[in-house]
Amino acid sequence: MTIARILIIAGSDSGGGAGIQADIKTVTMLGGHAMTAITAITAQNTLGVTAVHPVPAETILAQIDAVADDIGVDAIKIGMIGSAFSAEVIADRLARFEGIPIVFDPVMVATSGAPLADDATIAAFGRLMDVATIVTPNLPELKRLSSEGDEVNAALALVSAHRCAVLIKGGHEEGDALADALIEEDNITSWQGQRIATTSTHGTGCTLASAIAMFLAEGHSLTQAVGRAREFVRVALHAAPGLGGGAGPLGHAAVRLDVGPGSMPRMNQVTMTVKEYAKSVIFYRTLGLRQIVDSPENAYARFETGGGATLSIQADPDETISPTTAIYLECDDIDAEVDRLARLGVPFEHGPRNQPWMWREARLRDPSGNTIFLYKAGENRRFPPWRIAE
Repeated sequence: MTIARILIIAGSDSGGGAGIQADIKTVTMLGGHAMTAITAITAQNTLGVTAVHPVPAETILAQIDAVADDIGVDAIKIGMIGSAFSAEVIADRLARFEGIPIVFDPVMVATSGAPLADDATIAAFGRLMDVATIVTPNLPELKRLSSEGDEVNAALALVSAHRCAVLIKGGHEEGDALADALIEEDNITSWQGQRIATTSTHGTGCTLASAIAMFLAEGHSLTQAVGRAREFVRVALHAAPGLGGGAGPLGHAAVRLDVGPGSMPRMNQVTMTVKEYAKSVIFYRTLGLRQIVDSPENAYARFETGGGATLSIQADPDETISPTTAIYLECDDIDAEVDRLARLGVPFEHGPRNQPWMWREARLRDPSGNTIFLYKAGENRRFPPWRIAE
């Protein structure tokens, strides 16, 4: 298969911030195919949970069997479980998936503080840990799962009892410095980072666990999968859209170029040499790019384009500009964009033209003579009729 198939067993979040919705976004943005077995339907938003309706266990199993029998499964992510009985029967069913990585996020409480698992369900989590490859509790969840007071000792106790790795998530620690630790039977790996100043933290645990499952499905080691998943979550926190009046959702849609799918290199940054810093900054801002770095003392600026790719300029008045490379910026409505820029006084070498290679292009130059194309290609950029067969 050329795409990782991820089975997600979790509850639905009507607000789209956590649960199945966050899981699908994560797997999709990382290039996988998300399949679901919904365990509960919740009514919730960024402020809290107002209703929970568990799905019958036999329906959960039917969903698992339906996708596994036809599509196949490369990794499994488990999130919210609706009841203790569901936890038991899911564990029994997943025991048949030999060799398939299983990531268990032991969801007990929503970000808003609403309980999502009763005592009996939490007691049944042991069965799910028995079949899991890795368990990803936050600090309060880790405390509930073990009688040990120290976090590392608690994780080691779970590793010993259930033969699974445990990722200790430090997001509930106080202070700006955070640490996560992956505890395995024969190894401990830790990551350090700074707390990201945002209230949009709804679904971080779901997102992290799904990203780990995705990377495990692609064949990465457990340490590599956790490291890349952490990066995905951190960028999604930075890119959060700020929705709702409480704990908002992450910015999943803005991460793909930062932590992308598969093993191919990602084209997400171009640096151009220019003559004059100030004129070039004005030019690229006028084109509609968002400036995210302004360093005139170093004659360097960076701009973000639609989709998240970045373009930088480095000014050197003594450099000879050889316009042998062209920068292409795709516009949804190239004619309207060219008209807008022309009204602002931006000169074009030629306006929008239909080309034999099925693109529509307009050509101009920046103040230093670098060649810029505004264009519209749509599906013909990656999928032209003459695309080479794989």
